[in-house]
Amino acid sequence: MLKAMGDLLHHRGPDDEGAFLDGPVGFYHKRLSIIDINSGRQPMSDGEYTIVFNGEIYNYIELRQELVQKGHRFRTHSDTEVILKMY
Repeated sequence: MLKAMGDLLHHRGPDDEGAFLDGPVGFYHKRLSIIDINSGRQPMSDGEYTIVFNGEIYNYIELRQELVQKGHRFRTHSDTEVILKMY
């Protein structure tokens, strides 16, 4: 059922798709790749939280630098991971 629901989002992005399912909760994402094309796949998880994000954070580089200064480490160069770390 989740895949069928995700297929209805085909107009949101042709470049990639991904799903997350945990008990009664499911996320599906269709991606238009703009930032970090190779490793910005979604849903993105850090082991504790999982995010599906549609949009673009224009100041994500500055936010990322602030987080790095506070000791955060990143696996990607994606604005999505910046949001995940900020939560």
